[in-house]
Amino acid sequence: MADIVPGGPPCDVVIVGGCGRVGLPLGVAFASRGLAVTLYDINAAAVSVVNSGRLPFAEAGAAQPLADAVRDGKLIATTDPASVGRAEHVIVVVGTPVDEHLNPDLAAVPRAIERCVDHLFDGQLIVLRSTVHPGVTALTEKLVGRYGLTVDIAFCPERIAEGKAMTELFDLPQIVSGRTDSACSRAEKLFRNLTDQIVLLRPEEAELAKLFTNTWRYIKFAAANQFWMMANDFGVDFERVRHAITHEYPRAADMPGPGFAAGPCLFKDTMQLAAFNNNNFALGHSAMLVNEGLPLYLVSRLEATYDLATMTVGILGMAFKGGSDDPRESLAYKLRKILILKAADVLCSDPYVTDDRLVPLDDVLRRADVLVIASPHRHYRDLATTKPVADLWGITGRGVLI
Repeated sequence: MADIVPGGPPCDVVIVGGCGRVGLPLGVAFASRGLAVTLYDINAAAVSVVNSGRLPFAEAGAAQPLADAVRDGKLIATTDPASVGRAEHVIVVVGTPVDEHLNPDLAAVPRAIERCVDHLFDGQLIVLRSTVHPGVTALTEKLVGRYGLTVDIAFCPERIAEGKAMTELFDLPQIVSGRTDSACSRAEKLFRNLTDQIVLLRPEEAELAKLFTNTWRYIKFAAANQFWMMANDFGVDFERVRHAITHEYPRAADMPGPGFAAGPCLFKDTMQLAAFNNNNFALGHSAMLVNEGLPLYLVSRLEATYDLATMTVGILGMAFKGGSDDPRESLAYKLRKILILKAADVLCSDPYVTDDRLVPLDDVLRRADVLVIASPHRHYRDLATTKPVADLWGITGRGVLI
């Protein structure tokens, strides 16, 4: 193994993309177990916030461990790509989006590696943590081979739910995969710092396991949303039906309620899986049509009851899920666009999201003629209003019939 390069303190783990919503909790978790962690990120603003010992976004249970790790010198953040040469273990956590044509960006992970490839050295373990299109692990192996590097490469997909990382990183089994016994054993040893539950797979199995997991959730949400629309059109409160189905009946216990199935993962990974199967994925595409069509269906129900053209509509919650400050791919913004065309005015509020277009909740409650709960934040459980509320989540306890 080559010597660790100079230019900074040696550490145990470097995380590429380390100041994001996946990389930062992982780094904090490793630091809390005594490892020295460096977070390499191209976002200078986030790096500065992290080095001050503060979170750049909300993550339950992470604030104090981060502050402790920074204070104790166990965690630092940097924009210096040379930092990847300071550790035996390099974990790559970058976004893997689909483009406007719903095609996956196969080069996202290789691009991240190429930014710092000059600082990698023989003998390192490179762990891919991003959700990737099947075959990207093999593509990465070819990439580092072209640069003449002799390294181990493992694919160990992240499995956390945003907001629960500091629990799930320690409680959930870690999937570990590699092409060689050396890659698997080294990655397993690394992640045993977090959990004793390790599931070993081949890279292609692990790539599919992550995509299947997110796609399965997306399809379940689509089924619930389609059921809700059916019941709604029939004048029946779906929540009453769902309660009857799931009450003390284990075979239906996992049926979710209706709601916007959004965020940076589920839709995107369903489309990645479709692309992998030559776009022959009728079930996935049908789920996309149901889930992405939900805002338009909701507006059509409002139009059937109210004269929206003369009314102000208030949207409560712009994050992609309840309790989150993350608006990425939130269908609340799609709802807003549709209502801008249909209503006299649209007001939006969220207690967590930072957006100059948002207004305080009290203003929305005072000025709006009808309200729509787009994110099920706890703040909306006991709304002090007599105005009509469209609540497909059922958070207000008034049912979900709209």
